[in-house]
Amino acid sequence: MRKIGIEDIDDIALGSSLLGSGGGGDPYMGRLEAIAAIKEHGPVTLLDVDEVPDEWTVAPICGVGAPSVSLEKGTNGIEYPKVRAMMERMLGKKLDAFLLSEAGGMNSMVPISAAARAGMPLINADGMGRAFPGIQQDTFSLNGVSTNPFVIADEKGNCTVLYTINNDWTEEIGREITSASGGQVTTLASPMTGKKMKTSVVVGTVDYAQKLGRIIRTASNQDNPEEYFLRESGAYRFFKGKIADVLRETREGFNFGKAVLEGIGEDKGSQAVVEFQNENIYAEVDGVIAATVPDLICMVDSATFVPVTTENLKYGKRVLVVALPCDPAWRTPGGLELAGPRWFGLDVDYRPLEECYAEHMARKAAQKKEA
Repeated sequence: MRKIGIEDIDDIALGSSLLGSGGGGDPYMGRLEAIAAIKEHGPVTLLDVDEVPDEWTVAPICGVGAPSVSLEKGTNGIEYPKVRAMMERMLGKKLDAFLLSEAGGMNSMVPISAAARAGMPLINADGMGRAFPGIQQDTFSLNGVSTNPFVIADEKGNCTVLYTINNDWTEEIGREITSASGGQVTTLASPMTGKKMKTSVVVGTVDYAQKLGRIIRTASNQDNPEEYFLRESGAYRFFKGKIADVLRETREGFNFGKAVLEGIGEDKGSQAVVEFQNENIYAEVDGVIAATVPDLICMVDSATFVPVTTENLKYGKRVLVVALPCDPAWRTPGGLELAGPRWFGLDVDYRPLEECYAEHMARKAAQKKEA
């Protein structure tokens, strides 16, 4: 058990933004909100998974919708107590703790702010180990946890409760409600016992995010910043380039699009493409697949290594395309069915990041030898 204070927020937000794989929402607004909540209500108690009593009732709280919308729309503070009160009313009992739904920039901050305002503890775990666009794409679903009751609130005061026949239908109906509410809402769902939670989560998410944030923040002070960032974070480097074009659209409650990058430095003369649906889902270099979901594809500023979310991709920005391995749960048959490349409509089969990287480096070595 430890306390999350204002001094911890920046690193957690920064590291979560990397784990968000381009999605999960820009952490800026969430960071300000979390800081304000802690200033007003005090630090948040962070519990490790094994510190949570089996009989507790816990649930993940998060924002749902297109990340670009959240920057403009935001929240006004009424959503958190509204979804909590409705959840407790539906369950007929009190919630004992919140946890993260995903490890995304904005969605790493929402649970901290909600926990501070409610005076409740937060659990050091999440349901993805990264960010995914689908409501049902979490390790809770993989382990048989129902989303019911699924509580939705918007900044206007509207509150909706869904009871669906399965978690896929929660995504379908919940996405329609999100779109009708302006493209961004706050949700509280998937209530479970402490005992069930312990077998249904990615453990240590907040600590891991804070560690990554610290690495990013201190990288520029090192003798070789890029080497330090890659070594300490465990990220695989695929490409360094300048964004030459960005295509994006918001539809069905998601941000869709792709970024085209022209190589610079040692990658001059090469081209990379990164496609996204809220999160980055596919990357290729010179027409060859570099990485796909469920592994984490990230773009970071080439000088500061600060993650660049999909809504902040801009022409001329210089970035590194890097990737991190996903949690092992996503490499299982069930995980790939729920969040593999074919779920996103990509006509490719999943191959582990480590294999793709080894082949990428072999191609680069062969090209260098030929030159």
